[in-house]
This record gives sequence, structure tokens and C-alpha cells, in this order.
Amino acid sequence: MRRLLPVAVAAASLLTAVPASAAPRDPAPVLQTQAFVDDAGATPAGADADDPAIWVHPHDPGRSVVLGTLKEGGLAVFDLGARTLQLVPAGPGGRFNNVDVVGDLAVVSDRGRDRVRVYRIDPAGSAAGAHVLRDVTDPAAAPVFSASESEVDEQRTAYGLAAGRDPRTGVRWVAVTRRHETRVALRRLVDRPDGTVGTAPIDTVDLPSEFRLPDGSTWSPCEEPGEGPQLEGSVIDGRVLYTAQEDVGIWRIPLTSTGFGKPELVDRVRSFGVPQRWDAASEECVPDGPDPGFGGRWLTADAEGLAVANGTLFASSQGDSRFVVYGRHVRDLRIVAGRGTDSVEHSDGSAISTASLGHRFPHGLLVVHDGERRPAVGDLPTTGFAFLRLEDVLGR
Repeated sequence: MRRLLPVAVAAASLLTAVPASAAPRDPAPVLQTQAFVDDAGATPAGADADDPAIWVHPHDPGRSVVLGTLKEGGLAVFDLGARTLQLVPAGPGGRFNNVDVVGDLAVVSDRGRDRVRVYRIDPAGSAAGAHVLRDVTDPAAAPVFSASESEVDEQRTAYGLAAGRDPRTGVRWVAVTRRHETRVALRRLVDRPDGTVGTAPIDTVDLPSEFRLPDGSTWSPCEEPGEGPQLEGSVIDGRVLYTAQEDVGIWRIPLTSTGFGKPELVDRVRSFGVPQRWDAASEECVPDGPDPGFGGRWLTADAEGLAVANGTLFASSQGDSRFVVYGRHVRDLRIVAGRGTDSVEHSDGSAISTASLGHRFPHGLLVVHDGERRPAVGDLPTTGFAFLRLEDVLGR
């Protein structure tokens, strides 16, 4: 039986502040990575930037690196000058969707193969400019969600990903969402005797696909036939998982050593509760009635990338190319063009480090995916990642 969730939003501590009357000036990137092209003739081929992560060097923060998934183009490593240090191929059938860092490990959701891939980060490599990442994925790793390789081919596979460490037990855990489904899996990283790293299941939770509205009706977000309202953007903050259901809103889910606690919907997209239907002719959802007014104020679907810093949640409102900052005051912003840098559009993912990372980022770093880099390469769209000073976005 599908569970119906009332529309009332839970009072999670991170999201209870009243909106700010005025937001600071919209920030601009200080650096951008190279532009990537999703084309077979590009280098790397089929590169479509998606999600970043930040690894802080344990002894020399100025030699920290930024990682970015490129889907079929694999995984890229950048220095703090946004220069490309290494390109790691996705391999046959691979499609790297999201990446996160825990300790000296980079953990990646391989959407093409339904695996969690693991890379060890070499501190010396960030200085040498090559071989920063070494693949240590357990070769016997099983699919995360699929029961067989033939089921992997259906591509209801590992999608969003967030990694962290249980502050009570020290266990390294990974939360993975499933493409076209509402399921989230919690797994722990396991060191194998041969030096590789695998995962072991802890728990799964299925979030709702139908919701009971205040007028007594039920509502489901419109999706392509056969698909469910999936989740992707995710971040772990201590013993809490925040995960964004693209056409619904942001969930807060407590984590314990045995699995998931009770999910709470802490913000909704503006279109929450709006009647829509799938139009086969246009192959998209179209309005099917008036807006009943049950949606949220801040997020325009899709709700996407999430990052956390010092009690503040940073979220991508992808539908209007804005970002929402949930802290002492809730506000939204755009990332605008700067001196030699482009504005950020349709962002999928983000990552934050509050560490002092040298002269460029003395108060921390925000990295965001840019889904619409300009100018394009010929008639081919380009994507990339933008680097911002954290104080320009969140203040000191």
C-alpha cells in the first residue's frame, strides 16, 4: 500500500527561520573549470558535468582538490585554481552521477552499472598533478538496487549519493537514491583484505509518491509514464540525511546505526499540489487545473543539489536557476557573472568546505555545477563547475 503523507511541513530546526527582508548582493564565481562537452568527439567523450565534492588536504589545505562527475565522461579532479589535474574514465557501461568524500575516499554513484565506486585520494598526487585518485572498488561489488545485470539494463539504478561518518560509531556510511523510484538505501563502507573497499547494506526507506492535501484530496507529482518521483541531491550532516525529491521538496531523515528514522518533508516546491497530466504529444507534463496554493515559497522544481555548512542548508532551485539558503533567515540568490566568469544556470549539485583553503579561499569554498556554460562550443551545449568564496554566499 502506498503511504499518503499529509501536506503539513515538519518543524526541522534547520528550516524554521522566518524569511529575510533583504538578501545580500548576488555572488559571482571567482574561478571556473574547463567547459565539458557531451559529445563522442570531445575529450573526454560524453562529458556532462553533474555533481562536485571537495577533499581537504590534511596537512596543506592549499593543495586540496575538487572532484566532479562527468557522467559518461567519468570523474574529474581539479586543483583550487580550477585546473584539471586528472580525468578518470567511467569504464564500459559506466555513467558517474554523484560524488562525495569521506576521509581519504571519494565515493561515486555509477548510474550506468548500479554500483558504488570508491577511489582512494593520494595527498601526494594533488601536488604532482596526476594520479590523485586510485580505484579501490571491490571487484566483486554487487549492484546497489538491481537483482541482476539484466535489471541493471533497465537503468533504475544508483543515482543520488551522499557520504559521511557516523559521529557516534565512526562507521563510514553512504546514502544512495534510486533513479525513477522513491527508494533510498543506506550502506556502510567495508575495507576488504586485499585493500579494496566495498559496501554492505544497512537499511532502505521508500518515500511517498502520493500526498494528502489540506482539502482532503490526494496528489501525485506528474512524471513520465512508468516513472516515479525520484530523489537525487543529498547531503549527510552528522546523523541526518537531507535529500531532495525533485518534484516534491526537501526531506530530512534521521540516521541511526541500524538505519533510517522517520522522514520529514521540511520544504516543498512551489508546484506541490498543482494538478498536472502527462501529454503524450509534447512528451511533457501540462497543467490540469488551478493551483490550489499548497506549494512552498522558495523552490522551483526540480529541487536539486544540497550542501550543509555550520547549520545552514544550501539548496539548488533548478527550475529558476536560483539557490535557497536555509539558516537563521531563509533567502534566495542567483550566482551571477563576474570578471571573466559566467553566471550559473540549472545547477544539479553543490559542495561546501568551511576550511581555510589558502589565499584564494581563506574563509571556505563553495563549488556548484553549472548546467549552461556560455559560450557553447559550436552548436553543442557545455557544462562545468564554478568556484565561489564561501563568505560571498553565506557571510563569515
